[in-house]
Amino acid sequence: MLNLNPLRERLNGPFSPFVIHRSDGRKFEVPHRDFIAVGKGVVYIVDEEDCTYTIDALHIVSISDRPAKRAKSAR
Repeated sequence: MLNLNPLRERLNGPFSPFVIHRSDGRKFEVPHRDFIAVGKGVVYIVDEEDCTYTIDALHIVSISDRPAKRAKSAR
């Protein structure tokens, strides 16, 4: 289980988008702090289409920075 304190610290400091990685291989992007809530042992995520996900902290294996979006090249 991931200790949720680093996640809370990340949300309380200067924000940068990140990805939560689950034990089953699924990934959840967090583009802004308004898209996530952290409880005692659970994390709630809302995606950009207003779908909600409840993730038990036992299944969070890592958090990584979200890759920068590539600008579309003009042709």
